[in-house]
Amino acid sequence: MTLYALGDVHGQLDGLKRAHDLIARDAGSGPGAARIVHLGDYVDRGPDSRGVVRYLREGAAQHPDWIILRGNHDRMFCRFVRSGTVHDERIKSGIGWLHPRLGGVDTLASYGVTANEARPRDALRAAAEAVPPEDLTFLEALPLVHETDDLIFVHAGIRPGVPLAEQEEDDLIWIRDGFLDDDTDHGRLVVHGHTALDAPQHFGNRIDLDGGAGYGRPLVPVVFEGTDCFLLTDTGRVPLLP
Repeated sequence: MTLYALGDVHGQLDGLKRAHDLIARDAGSGPGAARIVHLGDYVDRGPDSRGVVRYLREGAAQHPDWIILRGNHDRMFCRFVRSGTVHDERIKSGIGWLHPRLGGVDTLASYGVTANEARPRDALRAAAEAVPPEDLTFLEALPLVHETDDLIFVHAGIRPGVPLAEQEEDDLIWIRDGFLDDDTDHGRLVVHGHTALDAPQHFGNRIDLDGGAGYGRPLVPVVFEGTDCFLLTDTGRVPLLP
């Protein structure tokens, strides 16, 4: 099966559209030509989180072959607007979603809300009016994992040695320690994002597709033929090797 995937989008609508154009060019035409897995983190840091969510929400209704997974930034966004939650217990530094490093202020700005880290309640009141409920419902309903015979797609990674059905949501969308430094065979190749690199990289037992779009770097889609992986560029496929 030919399968396409791309990593963290982080509000980069133009980059997302360009990645989809590269996929369409590689896949050609026809029904089901491009089965695309999106690995989460559609909001925060970039300039148009609202546009990205709307593009994916409306596109999913037209393209049943789009698989759209949920990331930790998507959950933080929804939790803030739903209940005012600013801090996620998995952030060891203790900073909140409205801290410049996390990019919640940028997400709210795309909805026309001016937010200040020091006044979260003011931002919450404005966000509750400005953010369409359908955007939150869409993000909250997204799955955490997509499986094939050869591949496991997930936002952050998996807890090694734990059956997939028993994985905790917090690990699937947040894990780094215990996964990134584990080089054992997971039974299938794990394809993830979450940990930003300069470009997608193959580590043998896993592939990290977060090429740093949240920090202004290109959003690079890939194509899988079984476990063989290729970057999609303007000039065609480039093998992504361990």
